[in-house]
Amino acid sequence: MSHHHGPAPGHAGAAHRWRLMIAVVLIGTFFVVELVAGLLSGSLALLSDAGHMAADVVTLAAALAATMLAARPSKDGRRTFGNYRLEVFAALLAVLIMLAVAVAVGISGIQRLGAAPEVDAGPMLVVGALGLVVNLVVLRMLHGGASESLNIKGAYLEVLADTLGSVGVIVAAVLIHLTGATVIDTVVALAVAAFVAVRAVLLAREVLTVLGQAAPAGIDPEQVHADLAALEGVADAHDLHLWTLTSGMEVATVHLMVEPGADPHRVLDAAQELLRDHHGIAHATVQTEPTDHHGCLEVGW
Repeated sequence: MSHHHGPAPGHAGAAHRWRLMIAVVLIGTFFVVELVAGLLSGSLALLSDAGHMAADVVTLAAALAATMLAARPSKDGRRTFGNYRLEVFAALLAVLIMLAVAVAVGISGIQRLGAAPEVDAGPMLVVGALGLVVNLVVLRMLHGGASESLNIKGAYLEVLADTLGSVGVIVAAVLIHLTGATVIDTVVALAVAAFVAVRAVLLAREVLTVLGQAAPAGIDPEQVHADLAALEGVADAHDLHLWTLTSGMEVATVHLMVEPGADPHRVLDAAQELLRDHHGIAHATVQTEPTDHHGCLEVGW
């Protein structure tokens, strides 16, 4: 006997859609300001920060699109899980953009290390300070959703890296103004690029864990199996699979062998309640079988 639990709760990203909308407008507007200022002042730190801003705009826009498309049902009926995975792919896009920006800035910085470029510290300081304010506002808005949605987390990390970039620009501008050593601009740009690369790799690990169908973080498969097997009326639990569809949506399937005389309906209800209330898995498909049923051939994967 099979039973499929009711509809999954709303995915985490959708609840924070309005935050993403405001963030796209703020970051997008400031990207143009920073790009122009970077070109006029000759600052690689400022241009690298503008590069991060561009990455932010694309990442935030992709994250926003993903939250809007994720809940739409599949028109052709082929995507039985809907489009929820789009949020995870948006986070993967954030990783790729962050890595690309880090590499581009790194190459430019290394090429400039032997030179003494002309850098105007005045525009650097003003634009760096404005950029810091914009980033802090966006960070504050996205903070709440970063722990709930991998998609929002990707956007949050992008803006966090950008915030560090703005601080770097301000520090570089002050030091260049005091010392006249324009190499500081290049060093700061390289340091920010390295930081962005590290954050991208850490986020990539999380994204690949989801795409690799690994058990959700914080859920112990062995404990779930033991809890299900210990339910009253359950003789054995097998073929347990646990994975994350998208942030905030954990999924499970399991076969339970029911002891003779036990009520399969009660076993089903108890199993679903256990998974939902104790392990946070609201979307579970539980199959019950009598102990003398031999038709369930457990697959090897």
